[in-house]
Amino acid sequence: MFDLASILTYVAVVIGLFLVPGPAVLLVITRTLQGGRKAGIATGMGIAAGDLIHTLCAALGLSALLMTSALAFNVVKVAGACYLIYLGVRAFFAESSPTTRMQLASVTMPQAFVQAVGAEVLNPKTAIFFLAFLPQFVHPQSGSSLSQFVVLGLIFSGLSVTYTSLLALTIRPLSQWLKGLSRLRRWEGKIIGTLFVSLGLKVALQQR
Repeated sequence: MFDLASILTYVAVVIGLFLVPGPAVLLVITRTLQGGRKAGIATGMGIAAGDLIHTLCAALGLSALLMTSALAFNVVKVAGACYLIYLGVRAFFAESSPTTRMQLASVTMPQAFVQAVGAEVLNPKTAIFFLAFLPQFVHPQSGSSLSQFVVLGLIFSGLSVTYTSLLALTIRPLSQWLKGLSRLRRWEGKIIGTLFVSLGLKVALQQR
């Protein structure tokens, strides 16, 4: 289906894209600092699942609506931005105490996963990225286009999970250090909430 040179080129480009910090990286870092290593890894898995959904949409031609219709783009963009801002506001006003474990920090892996899927799926720029990027490596003469899209999406998601998991493991010591400082813990919810709101505003202001 794919020759080795095409796969290596694709992998190299994807890794290069991961090295440029974006909303997904910020989301993983935020969740890791908030809920620990497992929450960060679950977030990365949720992002990868969202990417797979975008892959299928691109393969089926549904994402074309976001490129051709300003209304569709804006509706999805606003929905995604509102979702992220909602998470941020909820985190910002969560009760915290320097002597007790924050409720915010006890986010479960399923919660982190589901919220990451929602944030990734509701990002229209991600949909347009997959629609513009993946076809560059799909060649009808090499077999089923749908199969090629799926394979490329699986490779992308696999690399994404690997990268975000390593990221969560790397910043884990920083998470432990922050939780050990009572004064910073008092402001942890405010910091996390601000990051989520900033991410939501970034999505809201992005252009087609």
